[in-house]
Amino acid sequence: MLEKRIRKPAWLKVQLGNNGNFTHTEKIVRKNNLHTICQSGKCPNMGECWNAGTATFMIAGDVCTRSCKFCNVKTGRPGPLDVGEPLKIANTVKEMKLVHAVITSVDRDDLPDYGAAHWAASILAIKEINPHVTMEALIPDFNGQTHLLDIIIAAHPDIISHNMETVRRLTPKVRSVAKYDVSLAVLKYIYEQGIAAKTGLMVGLGESKEEVVATMHDIIATGCSLLSIGQYLQPSKANIKVEEYVHPDTFAYYKKEALAMGFRHVESGPLVRSSYNSIKFLSS
Repeated sequence: MLEKRIRKPAWLKVQLGNNGNFTHTEKIVRKNNLHTICQSGKCPNMGECWNAGTATFMIAGDVCTRSCKFCNVKTGRPGPLDVGEPLKIANTVKEMKLVHAVITSVDRDDLPDYGAAHWAASILAIKEINPHVTMEALIPDFNGQTHLLDIIIAAHPDIISHNMETVRRLTPKVRSVAKYDVSLAVLKYIYEQGIAAKTGLMVGLGESKEEVVATMHDIIATGCSLLSIGQYLQPSKANIKVEEYVHPDTFAYYKKEALAMGFRHVESGPLVRSSYNSIKFLSS
């Protein structure tokens, strides 16, 4: 018997776009042999962002050592790090004439430092070649090891993000290795070091409104006050299925509740992703 799938509502139907800026950005990324989470994650905002000449770069390869059920990034045994990648990323940021860059990565649990030194090298290279560019680093949990977080913090990105992804109850089902309390501890540590801390949640995985609100309370208690909330979209048949397409009114409710709790900036909507409107978080 075929599994019945929920029909996608009109508010989630977007056009990827293929105008001149989109094509130009795609050519730059391909020419420099770089990876973007825009492509690997099948982001619904790829058209909007690429048409505007922006992108979120994914460093440390395109194969992840973890196998989270929501994620479309390839999983397996990664190859060696590309030591030339930090310079390539930095030059690409310059070529794209970005004013704000977002960097993320696959998990590299195969490396002794989980890729922390490569992260720092990438951030520092971007800063050296693009001194006026602001930056968000959307990092893995580094298994909660604070001495590895210190390596990222020492490179001084403007924002350090680490996504909670989902509510406590669903974390073991949705994330393969990461733990709810470890992620909270990562956000708390980032905040305590004086860096703007940011996180993101997906909804539509079977959570209740009460669980989302409880998670927001847990997050604000760490000191993290920048939050994005978006609809989970199943990227392939191999990924966990969508349980609900959350109505825009519910996203508006979450934003209102979060701001009342003390969050300084909240992006909440069906098509919101972690790096969506990232530059707006800097002015909050």
